Amino acid sequence: MATNAAILTGSGHVLLLGHGRIWMLPFVFRTESLPARLQYDCWRDWKQPLLDVTTDNEIARGFGATLSAWKIGDGLFLTEIETPASTLVRSPRLLRRTPDDHWVISHLLRGSIVVNSPKGTVAVSEGQSYVWSLGQPSTTSRSHLRRLDLYLSRDCFLDVAPLLDTVTGLALDGPLERSLGKFLVTAKDRLAQIPTQNVSYLVDVMHKLIASTLAPTARQHRQSEGPRGPSTFGRLEQVRQAVRTSLQSPHLDAQMLCRSVGASRSNLYRMLEGMGGVSSFIQRHRLLEAHHRLSDIKNVQPIEAVAHDLCFTDTSSFSRAFRAAFGISPSEVRSGIVGPAFREGPQAVHLEQSVTNLVMLLRS
Repeated sequence: MATNAAILTGSGHVLLLGHGRIWMLPFVFRTESLPARLQYDCWRDWKQPLLDVTTDNEIARGFGATLSAWKIGDGLFLTEIETPASTLVRSPRLLRRTPDDHWVISHLLRGSIVVNSPKGTVAVSEGQSYVWSLGQPSTTSRSHLRRLDLYLSRDCFLDVAPLLDTVTGLALDGPLERSLGKFLVTAKDRLAQIPTQNVSYLVDVMHKLIASTLAPTARQHRQSEGPRGPSTFGRLEQVRQAVRTSLQSPHLDAQMLCRSVGASRSNLYRMLEGMGGVSSFIQRHRLLEAHHRLSDIKNVQPIEAVAHDLCFTDTSSFSRAFRAAFGISPSEVRSGIVGPAFREGPQAVHLEQSVTNLVMLLRS
């Protein structure tokens, strides 16, 4: 794969995965120093399997792209990218194969984009921000651009989950919302000056800023949706959190969920009807947790133990359900993550734990 020859640097301060270290100098992935004919394939491989990348550019003339990434805290990444014109697709096929569901707050520093998502089409220009999600299908057509992306793990931002779900697919164009983009620019420029012991304060500031700046857009959108909008978002997130905290309990069922969220059985079934029902909803989240564990380069738990922890009766039934959900076996997911990453190549930089694509970066 072309990715194996990509240049990965960080001025000696890359993210040392598996050591719990957070460096405020970035992990950098760039294609410019590769032969022109390999640059597009290299960038495409880096984005997969999260996003399909296509371009109308003449590939033989090169595809110079750069990504710089800062891991600010658990489940919180800030990246800066610069790429030629291209189209990115988060398709149902990729959603099934890689069930990562981070929210992304993007701020355009240069260029323009058009995003098609379940909420419709939104055009975003230089200086504007918008919110999208890896958990939803989308198609993004963009000019040559430079952009900041703040990736937010759902499990680490449960307190603002209903708010972020509401604004996903929307542009942030009010005066207060624009301040969030300005903050991201300032934070990126000063990350190298922040002592690692102060990182927790930055994470706390980001939580509060996201909650306060996105509230007006969320409120306006909920009003346009009608009175059922906010209660549906809030109650669904309560159910999701109740399921997530009880995945290892063999007693997790409709009755337990009703008690946890204070809902009647009929309301619970109505709420989850469009998601396959209560049993399917619970199993889907158990499988998502299994996928997360098997994708974690630091997790050495045997597949059989993962299945048992998540209340599957045996490994065979777990493997069948896992393949049906993701189109790949548990062992394939594990081998794809822990295998050797940067193979031989004159321009490769070998890390103690390898990062070969965007999925691995977000899971580090």
